Amino acid sequence: MDEATAWTLRKAPLATPTDLGGNARAEIAGALTALLADVFALYLKTKNFHWHLSGPHFRDFHLMLDDQGEQIIAMTDAIGERARKVGGTTLRSISHISRLQRLLDNDADFVTPDDMMAELKSDNEQLVRIMREVHELTSEHRDFASTSLLENWIDEAEGRIWFLFETNRGT
Repeated sequence: MDEATAWTLRKAPLATPTDLGGNARAEIAGALTALLADVFALYLKTKNFHWHLSGPHFRDFHLMLDDQGEQIIAMTDAIGERARKVGGTTLRSISHISRLQRLLDNDADFVTPDDMMAELKSDNEQLVRIMREVHELTSEHRDFASTSLLENWIDEAEGRIWFLFETNRGT
């Protein structure tokens, strides 16, 4: 293969085989990519709070946030690959994440454990709302694989919300 042909192939548009229409591909891949940015933002915030916890419930909260962080990061590969399987592209950098994320960062020097749990609960609630919107879109376009994945992730996020809610219930 000559260099001109190789360059053309590298610059060629994606032709991932799928029976989804062009609009469906673009809409679903875009929604999944934005979701992926939010998932990375939530993962980093969860680990930030995990690392900076203090107080009488340190061990319990530390372990819970470690478990939640593992659950959240486990979603990322499937989301990114799903965006590619439907014929789109996905995240390319940290700055790409920051441009797309809807969940807010927390760069505070100190956050109380109760505020950490409340903020993560709120962020997971927002993530569930976003995932329900993406679920509606994927259902509309009959993208059953994405829809099925989203149903499991919504259930996992609702579990995280429940645990985070229970940590602050007596306060």
